[in-house]
Amino acid sequence: MDCFVQLVCKTHHLPLMKRDASLICDQDCSFEILNDIPRFVPAQNYASSFGLQWNTFRTTQLDSCTGLTISRDRLTRIAGGSLDIFKGKTTLESGCGAGRFTELMLAAGASVFAVDLSSAVDANYKNCSGFEHYYAAQADVMELPVTQEQFDIVVCIGVVQHTPDPEATMRVLCSHVKPGGMLLMDHYSGDYPATPSRRWLRSLLLGKDEEYSMRFTHRLVKFLWPLHQFVYNRRNKKYGHRFVASLMRWSPVVDYHYMYPQLNEQRLYEWAVLDTHDTLTDRYKHFRSADQIETALRSFGMHNIQTTYAGNGVEARAWKMER
Repeated sequence: MDCFVQLVCKTHHLPLMKRDASLICDQDCSFEILNDIPRFVPAQNYASSFGLQWNTFRTTQLDSCTGLTISRDRLTRIAGGSLDIFKGKTTLESGCGAGRFTELMLAAGASVFAVDLSSAVDANYKNCSGFEHYYAAQADVMELPVTQEQFDIVVCIGVVQHTPDPEATMRVLCSHVKPGGMLLMDHYSGDYPATPSRRWLRSLLLGKDEEYSMRFTHRLVKFLWPLHQFVYNRRNKKYGHRFVASLMRWSPVVDYHYMYPQLNEQRLYEWAVLDTHDTLTDRYKHFRSADQIETALRSFGMHNIQTTYAGNGVEARAWKMER
């Protein structure tokens, strides 16, 4: 796996060269390459629960595995209506997860540098390493092993709200966009369904280890899933809409019966476990309005900023001024 951008030491900002199973700089900094992926951060960090999550559900949300276009539709909408913008473009995907968007950008002709703070990058590599012009690294977006302004497109979907400081994260993302390049991102908005039961369970699980939280989520969804199926199957009967509204408000389970009815029952169950785990175990959960996102991006040198309320909250496109 050869990198199409120059990797640099995050301490000395010197070029990194491969030697045996490591990347080293002239000042003898060394970064391990494990399972063909360079590691620039410790294995355990605040995103570790996401690593377990995406390795457990490595193919659940991939269009190539579901045979549907759920991920393609979302990425296309965020990109402004077409994936053709990725053709021939050097692209940074920050917070790449298992690769639901990575595979689509690669198939559209992008050269994708996929990074994740967690071990989710292992799932991404398994899913996407068959593509050309692909490189993966486990790294922190705040200290990426590349110089600034190297990428035509920077993509960060489903991530910024889970970082310690969203504005600092957006600033760094913008710093990696070339002049004339673009940023694609999203962020939770204030109407994100952080229901009382989810807030309470999240407060309990944040002090637990990742394995415990995953087991708990599996058992929780298994226990409540028959109720979700029962209510969904009676949604069109008398008072059905009231039962649906009450269940969606009080159950901690994330239920996609109503948003993605094209998923079969097995996939719906997997998505329920995956995203219930996601919303109950994220260390950080921030909310921003479209105006707040636009103000932040403008302060970081972006222009022609387009925001809309869609998907998980606010979706945004922005461009960096040509010099």
